[in-house]
Amino acid sequence: MRLVVNGETRDFERASNVAALVETLGLDLRKVAVERNLEIVPRSLYLATGLWDGDRIEIVHFIGGG
Repeated sequence: MRLVVNGETRDFERASNVAALVETLGLDLRKVAVERNLEIVPRSLYLATGLWDGDRIEIVHFIGGG
């Protein structure tokens, strides 16, 4: 499946939903915000939100610090 992630076109074999994509990218599900095709995906729906070829995904990763 081909997705555009943060402006970069990438191919994924195991990204059937938002949760799987985030895990494939090695990110912590608790520390990201995800937008799919210009709509924010609530964290509670990551497993239920399927991905389709050509979807545009934006992921923001939160980093703590002080």
